[in-house]
Amino acid sequence: MQVSLVSTTPFPDQKPGTSGLRKKVKVFQQAHYLENFVQSIFDSLDIPTGAVLTLGGDGRYYNAQAIQTIIKMAAANGFSKVLVGRGGILSTPAASHVIRKYQTLGGIILSASHNPAGPDDDFGIKYNTPNGGPAPEKITEAIFTISKTILQYQLVDLPLVDLDKIGLTAFDGFSVEVIDPVRDYADLMESMFDFAAIRTLFANGFTMQFDAMHAVTGPYAQEIFAHRLGASDSSLMNCQVSETFGGGHPDPNLTYAEALVKIVYGSNPPDFAAASDGDGDRNMILGKSFFVTPSDSLAIIAANAHLIPAYKAGLAGVARSMPTSGAVDRVAKKMNIACYETPTGWKFFGNLMDADKVTLCGEESFGTGSNHVREKDGLWAVLCWLNIIAARKQSVEAIVRAHWAEYGRNVYSRHDYEGIPTEQANAVMAHLKAQFETLVGQTFGRYTVATCDDFSYQDPVDHSVSRGQGIRVLFQCGSRIIFRLSGTGTEGATIRIYLEAFEPDANQHHLDAQVALAEMIQLALKLSQLVEKTGRSAPTVIT
Repeated sequence: MQVSLVSTTPFPDQKPGTSGLRKKVKVFQQAHYLENFVQSIFDSLDIPTGAVLTLGGDGRYYNAQAIQTIIKMAAANGFSKVLVGRGGILSTPAASHVIRKYQTLGGIILSASHNPAGPDDDFGIKYNTPNGGPAPEKITEAIFTISKTILQYQLVDLPLVDLDKIGLTAFDGFSVEVIDPVRDYADLMESMFDFAAIRTLFANGFTMQFDAMHAVTGPYAQEIFAHRLGASDSSLMNCQVSETFGGGHPDPNLTYAEALVKIVYGSNPPDFAAASDGDGDRNMILGKSFFVTPSDSLAIIAANAHLIPAYKAGLAGVARSMPTSGAVDRVAKKMNIACYETPTGWKFFGNLMDADKVTLCGEESFGTGSNHVREKDGLWAVLCWLNIIAARKQSVEAIVRAHWAEYGRNVYSRHDYEGIPTEQANAVMAHLKAQFETLVGQTFGRYTVATCDDFSYQDPVDHSVSRGQGIRVLFQCGSRIIFRLSGTGTEGATIRIYLEAFEPDANQHHLDAQVALAEMIQLALKLSQLVEKTGRSAPTVIT
């Protein structure tokens, strides 16, 4: 094969965020933009003879075109083979499993996760390492450094590969294998959970509504829930993968999964409901007119993990991102296992799992997972809940309330202010930091400030340090307010405010979180002066 060297010039904005590089489609469609970043990934790697690359994405607009380009570049850069999901489809957790199962030299995942898709919307690309997890900061920093000086990229002029046909396409010293994107992952799930008990649950009249939000998990849900577990076809909605996600916003929360929420809070709700996001790594869990916060979901899965065959021998430990509530900490303490607090971003859990320090991990941003892969996993979380319900023979609400009665309730909410001009968002964060020395010891109503800081983390495995991970205002009673700029958007900035108060009194567990946290919400706005500095009178999303 003849390798072509194409001259290029650097782009200044190719710094990966929390999970890869995310920009508008039109940015990626600029001449050389995609190629520059892919070449920067390849230049950061030591590619041995015989190396195989995993490749796939969430099916969003521009995925198919990008895949054809990356195949040509992989051939030019010394890979011997590319494994790609049929139709260019691989959910993020499924891609992680393929990397691990077939021991490939990592993978390129094309997704902007829960962000909207379409010609005028978002696209994303990230590299996952051979352990199946997102590249750690030392690798993403190396990629960014290369992108700032790149002067050429390599490709081979290959004919287009038929991505819709499973099988091997061979070239001179290089091949592309289109694989079933669902089977390997579904087989893994069946090996981990009590499918017989869940089948019996459905056979006995248990009802479910799952919303794939026209995103990547549609085919996976059809195979697992309908074909293998016997759920009715009517229990699945929006399972046809769309390049534009049906024109929706594939973020499984109470705001963007509005159609599912209306069913759950309607006149004849199902026993159980769930949704997943664009690339399949996030989840939302609901019962009859009842929402389970992701923080509580992680804690409840940990407390009941022994009911799931894959975890019946126990958990090595658990981990949560810093903004996630401390509910799982209480479970870990009772179980006498370690609990780690990390920055936001699944890449921080990888070292802990590889070192066998933790089994379960979770983030408040609707992501939960375990060491079966190195990504959060939406359908895995749904199966955890179905397995637990089948074993306990209780409703979702009953399971949650029993958990609160035993451990207390970490009342929790997140308020997102999306699309804020970057200068205004930075002004809010600067104002908060300027108060660090004066806030400690001050009392606001029933809350007295114990300490405040900008969270930093030292990895207990490789001892790397990550700073500037979110502003924490910690109160003497154990309550917290966290302020953080999100790294998952493509324009402007998102300020996330996380609010948490521990409530041990079961008589108060019925209160809606927004009611229970009302005083703290006002305090957060007062401390940040968010309204005054941004003009935003209400959050975009409340979860």
